[in-house]
Amino acid sequence: MTRSLRILYIALFLATLLALGLWSLRSFIGFSTNADATLLDGRWTKAVETRYDGEFPIKRLGTNLWAALDFKLFNEGRPGVVLGRDQWLYSDEEFNPIAGEQQNLQGNYALVEGVRQALKAKGVKLVMAIVPAKVRLYPEHLGDVRPASIHANLYQDFHARVAADRILAPDLLGPLQQAKDQGRQVFLRTDTHWTPDGAQIAATQLADAIGKHAPLSGEPQRFVTEAEKTEQHKGDLTLFLPLDPLFSNLMPPQEPLEKRTTRAVDEQPAGGDALFADNEVPVALIGTSYSANPNWNFVGALKQALHRDVVNYAEDGHGPILPMLAYLESDAFKNSPPQLLIWEFPERYLPVNNEIGDADPQWVAQLKAAGLHQQNLVLNTPKSESPAQAQN
Repeated sequence: MTRSLRILYIALFLATLLALGLWSLRSFIGFSTNADATLLDGRWTKAVETRYDGEFPIKRLGTNLWAALDFKLFNEGRPGVVLGRDQWLYSDEEFNPIAGEQQNLQGNYALVEGVRQALKAKGVKLVMAIVPAKVRLYPEHLGDVRPASIHANLYQDFHARVAADRILAPDLLGPLQQAKDQGRQVFLRTDTHWTPDGAQIAATQLADAIGKHAPLSGEPQRFVTEAEKTEQHKGDLTLFLPLDPLFSNLMPPQEPLEKRTTRAVDEQPAGGDALFADNEVPVALIGTSYSANPNWNFVGALKQALHRDVVNYAEDGHGPILPMLAYLESDAFKNSPPQLLIWEFPERYLPVNNEIGDADPQWVAQLKAAGLHQQNLVLNTPKSESPAQAQN
């Protein structure tokens, strides 16, 4: 290499570094830290380092390029997503084999029964809302990947087990499938969750079963659900396709999502006291992001279908068990238990070793032991009772 070429090579290299550095500085536009972050304690430096690391252009270029190659050459995304046909995405939790799945299954079945007993001791009836997997409702968009054998009969087995435990758990798969066959979309194409339509169908089915087997006392209330607006929705599963911003044209297109809100018909527009503040809590809802995320309006659909207020204790991102354990230990449950508790529980969490958070492991073990003991008794008990009778 001649001297002039070496100088040109070095100049181009330095120019590239300078350009990338200037590009990175754009990420600090509007950047601010907490008022208590100072140079002396290192927190300001750490905040700057974290910001720069997240926005470093070479890192972004590498991430986007690698994701684009995986997506186009191998039809794959990051761990967490399974790519289907027709721009459909699925959570890989509905496909993967799970370590210790049989042990987890038995432990979670026992825990569900232990929770039922803990609720019954406070006079609370339990209703399970078992959410079927998205892949169970939309298998036609799958490619070559198929769920592991543990998932094949999981929904049916879950229902059979809670029926043996005398727990009311209306079938949600049938009504959702029927609505789908009629042309209604009940799960989102690029998201783990159901649509507001799917949530409303599930709420109606639950309310019908509760009215027949576990009727609520007290004065019914009227609720109305209104469509606010339709927005373009970027599904949570697209987060496992890190193609933005360089290859955003490869991303599955966003899909329309109708936002809905539910209110009591005699509710004050704003600033008024809660309508049910002085009344007994009729219904509590525990669950996952299917219940916690207002995008689906599941709690609103339940209020309208049940004609009762519903207090929502669901949590986003913690699965179905941790929020239930937290609720059982809360002052809200100890001091104001509801008449009835709906436990929204996606089937894919059943074979998983679910987190218990800050709950006392010994107490959780006692719940499981009580549930297992009861399940052993049920095996030798006549099954002539209805679920509602068994909880009374």
